[in-house]
Amino acid sequence: MGQETEKRYGIEGMTCAHCRAAVAGEVAVVPGVTAVEVELEAGRLTVHGEDIDDQAVAAAVAEAGYSLRR
Repeated sequence: MGQETEKRYGIEGMTCAHCRAAVAGEVAVVPGVTAVEVELEAGRLTVHGEDIDDQAVAAAVAEAGYSLRR
């Protein structure tokens, strides 16, 4: 078992509460994720969990219709 960690990402394109909910819903089901916080105004995603795969998070954000900031 891994250690609980926190990772932060920037997200492009979120403009409303629906955007925030879509991102949170998709990222919440990524394996290892235990909690998700989405800050709409800041365009920031914070993910808590174990062994979080950055590519899986990026894919989940893309599935919601957005992209991670580079």
